[in-house]
Amino acid sequence: MDCGDSGHILLSKRVAEDLQQYGRWRPYLHDLGEVDVKHGVRVHVFNLYTDGAGNSDLPEKLRQLKPAQRPESTPAPARPAQKGEPARERISICVLPFANMSGDAEQEYFSDGISEDIITDLSKVSALHVVSRNTAFTFKGKPVDVRQVAGQLNVSHVLEGSVRKAAGRVRITAQLIDGSNDSHVWAERYDRDLNDIFALQDEISQAIVDALKVKLLPEEKKAIERHGTDNVDAYNLYLMARQSYATGFEGDGRRNEAIIRLCRRAVEIDPNYAEAWALIAMAEMLLRSTSGRDGDGGLAAAERALELSADLAEAHAVKARIFSEEKRHDEASREIETALRLDPESHQVNKCAALLRFRQQRLEECIPYFEKAVALEEGDFGSAGMLITCYTALGNREAARRAAEITLARAEKVLAHDPNNGSAMGHGSDALAVLGQGERAKDWMGRALLIDPENMTMRYNFVCALANHLNEKEAALEMLGPAFEKMGTGLINHAKIDPDLDPLREHPRFKAMLAAAERRVELTG
Repeated sequence: MDCGDSGHILLSKRVAEDLQQYGRWRPYLHDLGEVDVKHGVRVHVFNLYTDGAGNSDLPEKLRQLKPAQRPESTPAPARPAQKGEPARERISICVLPFANMSGDAEQEYFSDGISEDIITDLSKVSALHVVSRNTAFTFKGKPVDVRQVAGQLNVSHVLEGSVRKAAGRVRITAQLIDGSNDSHVWAERYDRDLNDIFALQDEISQAIVDALKVKLLPEEKKAIERHGTDNVDAYNLYLMARQSYATGFEGDGRRNEAIIRLCRRAVEIDPNYAEAWALIAMAEMLLRSTSGRDGDGGLAAAERALELSADLAEAHAVKARIFSEEKRHDEASREIETALRLDPESHQVNKCAALLRFRQQRLEECIPYFEKAVALEEGDFGSAGMLITCYTALGNREAARRAAEITLARAEKVLAHDPNNGSAMGHGSDALAVLGQGERAKDWMGRALLIDPENMTMRYNFVCALANHLNEKEAALEMLGPAFEKMGTGLINHAKIDPDLDPLREHPRFKAMLAAAERRVELTG
């Protein structure tokens, strides 16, 4: 991160929280609060130091700030008051994930979606500081003490609730609780037809705002009332696809195919569903990038999303990725800057920003965005894996090791409920290699190749582990051959600049395979 001095080991809050599961790290994590890192990215930062590593001093950049400007673990200031408008004091709130009471674990995506949409709506109110979805969801499925949560997150209020969906009906209960004394500020139970879900979400958000005695600005009320669709069936399909994208891995072709099927059905029901079009664009771009799928790589779907909603950050982000794949770098940069301006807290947008900078070999600049992507989505092992690559290339082995521990923890969590997930094994094997567990890494590779032999991105990650961390160049070249025969333009371009492949780069066999892969995509493109 750009705010540290020599010797500092600065981590995002999400990374620090992941490290806390390893007991030996807990005494060495010191909260610095929220700070601005490179290019206007704002990250909650922890300083990691021990007797023999790191730097215990407050970074010079933070010491130079006036005392009132120094970061603290407190809510960010409100939107600056406009001329003639009094300043607005911010109230802070954490929306805990609503419990799924449907009696069907497969309905979890729906209760999560309701919680996420309420977080999104409340985040549009400038007088409220709303804890991020990622931080709130760390409490998912756990018994919570509201006063403890409020103290831990330094918020004044906590919202909790439950969702029951069955037979075309939905029941939502919600309680707004004062974090200082555990008293109920507001509580309500809603029993509605499922088709009324959008009006119900508006009603809940408005009730919370009213209970907190916050005045909505006209543009904020309008933003809250805007929905991507008014069709509950389309919404349901989109929620399933969104959960699949957020908790999966970009290179998983079968997952991307499923996302496209779900969202195509959603836009058949509601052709004006911009968010579904944007997710189609992302999945189509990934399929072309990783496996060479025919088509425009999602450009038409992204353009359709922006026709319907010009301010949809995710659509601008995927356009940036598409332009980057086509080496239209100036256009890609403009699109990603637009996306970051529109929604700097979007996991997808931050991940896209990181990958664009990585492709341009701007490793130091991409790290804050990968860190933020890791912070915003606890299921994202891919961005954590990319941090291994960046930190290793920059010579920061301690940070690379920490990133490997996070990657492995997340991969193991996925494999606990999905033991055949080749993508998790791909990044997990790389992490194992970094952590000195080479034999276990190779065991994962062998098992994964039996389960998912056509997953080229997984195979590519095995190559990185073998070449860069296990020093087995011949084995890496053997693994890489079949991948180069099938991978798409995006993954080939990635291989051309990936520092993980530097140990192979001057090998005649590598040069020949790369040249053959480039000729193949030129002929088929």
